Amino acid sequence: QVQLVESGGGLVQPGGSLRLSCAASRMIFITYPMGWYRQTPGKQRELVASITSGGNTNYADSVKDRFTISRDNAKNTVYLQMNSLKPKDTAVYYCTAEVRGLNRWGQGTQVTVSS
Repeated sequence: QVQLVESGGGLVQPGGSLRLSCAASRMIFITYPMGWYRQTPGKQRELVASITSGGNTNYADSVKDRFTISRDNAKNTVYLQMNSLKPKDTAVYYCTAEVRGLNRWGQGTQVTVSS
C-alpha cells in the first residue's frame, strides 16, 4: 500500500506564505512522479504542481511565479512552498504519486486564506 503523509495546512492571511510537506516511502519517492492537487466543494480536483524523480517540474498557470514544488532526497519528502497566497487558493490540498498509471492520494490538508 502506498503511504503519503501530508502536513502543513492551516489558516493564513492574504499575501502570506505556507509550506506543505508530503512524506513518502523511499521506493515511491525514487521511482514515480509526485505532485500536489487541490479541491474545493463541488469542483473537480485540479493539478497544482508536479515533479519527477529527475527534478523536472510543472505548474498550473494559476500558481506560476507564486508556488514552488521541490524534493528533499535525504528525507523522502516533497514540498509545496506557497507565497503571495490569495483567497482563491483556499482548498483541500492532496499529495499524489503516479504509480503504474494511477494516482495514489494522501489524506489531504486544508489551506484557508482569509483575513
